[in-house]
Amino acid sequence: MSKPTLVEATRSGKVLVSDGAWGTFLQSKGLRPGECPELWALERPEDLKEIAASYFAAGSDMVQCDSFGGCSLKLAEYGLAERAAEINRAAARLSAEAAAEAGGDRWVIASVGPTGKMLLMGDVTEEEIYETFKQQATALAEGGADAICVGTMSDLEEARLAVRAARENTDCEVIATFTFEKTLQGEFRTMMGVSPSAAATAMIEAGAHIIGSNCGNGIERMVDIVREMRQAAPETPILVHANAGLPQNIDGKDVFPESPADMAGQISDLVDAGANIVGGCCGTTPEHIRAIRSVLSQLRAE
Repeated sequence: MSKPTLVEATRSGKVLVSDGAWGTFLQSKGLRPGECPELWALERPEDLKEIAASYFAAGSDMVQCDSFGGCSLKLAEYGLAERAAEINRAAARLSAEAAAEAGGDRWVIASVGPTGKMLLMGDVTEEEIYETFKQQATALAEGGADAICVGTMSDLEEARLAVRAARENTDCEVIATFTFEKTLQGEFRTMMGVSPSAAATAMIEAGAHIIGSNCGNGIERMVDIVREMRQAAPETPILVHANAGLPQNIDGKDVFPESPADMAGQISDLVDAGANIVGGCCGTTPEHIRAIRSVLSQLRAE
């Protein structure tokens, strides 16, 4: 019997658990400043598979893969544009292998980040954006991804192109998440001025199966973001990858202050606001995911 889609799994009312930060792991395993993280899919595959396995062992229902900056436009900065398909295929395959070994209903939500190019500034054309995302999404699907997670977006048009590229060229579910900052007026906006409600509406129109927010905020602020998205999208599943609080600069280093217990203590508020899938972003670890899983298990039992 084949596993359900993510959307089908959320319809039961069960809140699914995603994974945590990958950058934290890569750095702990020796990623150097200026090094291409995505190249590890070819050069250090066992390390990447271990990261995915660690999150599954902590209770994740799904994991991402080391493909956030894996489109050809980003890889060109390292002279690796021609290897984009190879890198993405390998990254997805490693997480898919970890999912298979973990057993049960497990999903790979392959990460797709911004290109780093500005459409408004004429850095790149819409066709170039679409083609780079098409190549990346296709390779991730070939590697075994169940879903394409378009994340950390701020520009509606770039996100639309990424969602379209994945929907039109793969059979994967598509997730679209944006990063918001709180304004002086107390509203949430991306750096391009997009509100949570506008992002939700636009991504559903573009074809996203799941919407949400990642990075930029801890759970406390994510609660307000989810509420606004839920008002705009009453039926669409919402995914949240929250940071372990807002970073504090200590001795020149960004430190994320929230412990696993701190994050877990706010999960019920996030679920009440309308979140269907909960995981972590910057500063989170398998211990954070384990604490989140524990709380959600208790909520289900009530």
